[in-house]
Amino acid sequence: MQSIIPESKAKILEAAIPLFAEAGFNGVSMRSLATEVGLNPATLYHHFQDKHTLYMAAMSFVFARRAETLSVALSAEATPEERLKKFAEAFCRLIHDDPDFNKLIQREILAGDNGRLQLLASQVFHEFFTSLLSLCGELAPGFDSHMLAISIVGLVVYHYQITPLRQHLLGRSPAHDFPEKVATHVVRLLLRGVNTG
Repeated sequence: MQSIIPESKAKILEAAIPLFAEAGFNGVSMRSLATEVGLNPATLYHHFQDKHTLYMAAMSFVFARRAETLSVALSAEATPEERLKKFAEAFCRLIHDDPDFNKLIQREILAGDNGRLQLLASQVFHEFFTSLLSLCGELAPGFDSHMLAISIVGLVVYHYQITPLRQHLLGRSPAHDFPEKVATHVVRLLLRGVNTG
């Protein structure tokens, strides 16, 4: 779990998250961030040695705010199917309630910077993904756990990433935006696929 962040660092990270979400890694300078936070650049460099360090800290910070909920869902004393349901609900809520997190992930995938993606995988998502792999192994022993975990994440994340287009497609209902509705759909789809696969 992430260590406690001093208030001054937390203030910087809170300001950095929406900036990086809107403009991406390359679109934010340390100078513009310092101005946004009301600091001089030297003070910003006192807390973070460079933009890359700040960016990775911001990604960890935005995910850590919700990671405990996901971990609780994945490690609950319940059947694998019940844990899948709890996880899907928590993950849908995270993506729905935190559009900056969703944008940050989407930007990183599109940017394709292998070094940053590797750091995200090992420093930000490793613990969460390891727990999800374990659940997938219990849920469907005959399936490839990695592919099933990616499918679960993809079903949730893509639903929200395509929202700007989805709202104009036939059959769209306002209820399709509710995290509970999305989670129920994803779980039903997965369990039927797993049970008949």
